[in-house]
Amino acid sequence: MKQRLVVLSGAGVSAESGIPTFRGSDGLWEGHRVEDVASPEGWRRDPQRVLEFYNQRRKKALEVQPNAGHRILAQLEQFYRVTVITQNIDTLHEQAGSSEVIHLHGVITEARSTAEPSRIYPIAGWELKLGDRCERGSQLRPNIVWFGEPVPLIDTAAEIAAEADVMVVVGTSLLVYPAAGLIHCPPAHVPKFVIDPQIPENARVPNMTAIPQIASQGLQTLYERLVGGPHAPPLER
Repeated sequence: MKQRLVVLSGAGVSAESGIPTFRGSDGLWEGHRVEDVASPEGWRRDPQRVLEFYNQRRKKALEVQPNAGHRILAQLEQFYRVTVITQNIDTLHEQAGSSEVIHLHGVITEARSTAEPSRIYPIAGWELKLGDRCERGSQLRPNIVWFGEPVPLIDTAAEIAAEADVMVVVGTSLLVYPAAGLIHCPPAHVPKFVIDPQIPENARVPNMTAIPQIASQGLQTLYERLVGGPHAPPLER
């Protein structure tokens, strides 16, 4: 039976495909206050602005391709049972071939009913508009977990992380909770690898190995360490 490798991935993984990380040093998302475009209050104040913001993000997400980091994680399924728990709202992990992906913060190519959150629909193309409604007449909104909303899959993700034989954290600052707390779920003896040019201070957990590289480079280093040692051939990029 394959060992379970659990990956927590963040914006740094998708950034190498050309998807902006959004949040700037000034706290703005491409000129927008987070409260205006990524909160229930912002939606109530100006749903058109929120829809347009995510329409532009969706358009960009549909234009890009998976990068080497995404493909390495998919390749690791030959040797491990890999579950990717991602904070990213794009589908690049799935496009690269990862078969077990949990989207903690939702999926940008999906819409859901404002009245019944369990009613989720694929979005055809890149636009979601005012007047787009579910079959029961409720306006559709992006299927995104906004700030101030509960994270429905966090308990499932925590249970999976607690069962990890190997834990990998890649491309995340570990500043957004509750996702950041997942690094503490595996038992102390479980090897944990943290990949980021700047290793977050709260990543200092028992049995942690820091790999201070960008996502694709760090995942190549990880692959060589887990699968083939230092002489493993590089994956096709």
